Amino acid sequence: MSALQLVDRISHRSMMDAPISQDLLALRRRVSEMEEIQDQARVAVEKLGEAVEKLRAPALRLGTLLHQLPNGRALVCVGGTDYVCNVDPSLPEASLETGGRVLMNEAFAVTEAFGFDKNGPVVRIAEVLADGRLRVGNEAGVSDAIVIRSSLLGKEKLKQGLDLRLDANLRVAVEIIGTSKRIDRTLTTVEALPWSSIGGQAEAVQAIRDSIEMPFLHAHLFKRFNHPVPKGFLLYGPPGCGKTLLGKATAHNLRCQIREKTGEDHPEFFLNVKGPEVLNMWLGESERQVRDLFSQCREKAAEGHLAFLFIDEAESILGTRHAGRVGSNILSTLVPMFCTEMDGIEALHNVVVIIASNRADLIDPAILRPGRIDRKIRVRRPDQRAAREIYQLYLTESLPLAESRDELVSAVLNAHYEHSEANRFLEITYRSGRRDYLHRGDLASGAIIAAVVERAKEYAIKRSIEKGEECPITKADLLKALSHEYRENELFPPSDITEDWLKLTDFDPGNVVRLAPCRHVDPDQAPEASSI
Repeated sequence: MSALQLVDRISHRSMMDAPISQDLLALRRRVSEMEEIQDQARVAVEKLGEAVEKLRAPALRLGTLLHQLPNGRALVCVGGTDYVCNVDPSLPEASLETGGRVLMNEAFAVTEAFGFDKNGPVVRIAEVLADGRLRVGNEAGVSDAIVIRSSLLGKEKLKQGLDLRLDANLRVAVEIIGTSKRIDRTLTTVEALPWSSIGGQAEAVQAIRDSIEMPFLHAHLFKRFNHPVPKGFLLYGPPGCGKTLLGKATAHNLRCQIREKTGEDHPEFFLNVKGPEVLNMWLGESERQVRDLFSQCREKAAEGHLAFLFIDEAESILGTRHAGRVGSNILSTLVPMFCTEMDGIEALHNVVVIIASNRADLIDPAILRPGRIDRKIRVRRPDQRAAREIYQLYLTESLPLAESRDELVSAVLNAHYEHSEANRFLEITYRSGRRDYLHRGDLASGAIIAAVVERAKEYAIKRSIEKGEECPITKADLLKALSHEYRENELFPPSDITEDWLKLTDFDPGNVVRLAPCRHVDPDQAPEASSI
C-alpha cells in the first residue's frame, strides 16, 4: 500500500483524541501532495525515455514494392537490392500497389504503405515487349533497361516514343510524362470542306479523287490488277491558289466517301507541317523530327485512322542537295531520311503523303521519282470562269448586297480580268526583244479573290458605323478593294528583281530577260505618288 493508504488505515483503526486526528489529516495532505508530484515526475521521465529511445533508434527503410507474394509476403527493392519481406497482417492488401513505396522496420517487415513517389528519372520507351514489360532508355548514351509497369500503368496503352517516370530504384515505370520532343502539329478537327466548296480547281480536284479516293474505295480492283497504290502526291502551283485547302479537303472527303460506301467511319489524322518548322540548328534533330512525323502517321494508321502527312513549302526541306545551308548542308541528310521513310522497311499502309510547293523545280529529283511521289498534280491560277465560281463562294446570298450577287460578281470580274492599260500588271521583255504584258487576271489566285471580298466587307462595315445604319456591299466597294488589294498584296514581290517575279509565273527563265511591274498613278493618292 502507498503511504497515503497506510495513514488512512491508521486513522480509522486508532482511537485517538482530537489533536492527534488533526495531525494525521495534515500528514495525509502532505503525503498526497508528494505522491502527486512523484506521479508527474514518473510521467515526465517516461516521455523523456521514449524520446531518447526514438532518437537512438536506426532509420526505417523505404522500398519499392515489385510483387505481392503468397503467404503474406512481398518482393521489395531497397537501394537496388531485392528482399522477400513479411507484410504486417493489419496492413490492408488494397494499399499495396506495384511501384508504390512501402515502409519496412528493422526486421525488414512491411509495416506501412506510402503510395507512389512524385519524383524519379524520366526515360523514353524504346520498345513494348510482348509480356507488357518495357525497354526504356534515354539520349545520354546510357544503355537501355527493362522495367515493369506500376499498378497505375497496368491497363494503359503504351507505345514507342512516350516519356515515362521511373521509381527511385529504377525498376518500375510509374507515370506517363508525355511524348519526347514531339511537336503537336495535328489538326484536332479537320474542317468540313466538301469538294463543292472549292471553286475553280475542277481539274485538280478530279486528279486528287482519282489518285487518293479510288485506291481506298476500290482496293479489291487495285489488288486484282496488281496495281500499286500511290504513296505520295505533289501539289504544285503558284501561291494562294488552294494547295493547302485541297489537302484539308482530301482528308474530309475521303472519310465521307468511305463512310458512304462501306458504312465504316474512320477518323482523320491530319498532320500539317510547314517545311521550315523541321529545320533545326542541332545536329540530327531535323532528321529525328522527320522520323517522328512518319512514326506518328504509322501509329495512327495502325489504330484505324486515315493518316495524312501534309508538308507545305516542301522545297525548304526537300530541295536539291547541292543547295543546302552553307557549312552544314542539312539537305544532304534530310532528303535521304525522307526517301528512307517513304520506301523503307516499314511500309506506309493507309498513310497518304502530300507535299505542296510553289517551286517544284527546286525539289530534289530523288523525292519526285515514281515509287515515292507518284502523282504530280498542278494547281493552276483561276481563269475568268473559275474566278466567277470563287467570287460566288465568298459573296453569298446571305450577305447584305446592294445589287444581286450575279451583277456584283460580273462587275468585279470584268474589272479583274479586263485587258486594259490600267489593268496591266507586269511588263515582260523576251530575249528576242519582244515585249508583252500580264494583266491582273493573269496573276489572280483564290487568296486574292477572298481578300478582295473581305476588304469590301470592311468598307461596308465602316460605312455602316459612320451612318448608324446597315449599308450593303456595293459595286464600288468591290472595285476599290480590288485596286487596293493588288497594290498592297504581300503575295507579290516588293522589288523589281526579275528572279522574284519569275517564281510567280510559268515563263522559262531562259527566254525572259526582264520581268518588272507596271507603274500607274493612283487616283486616290497625290499625283506624284505611284504604285503598282
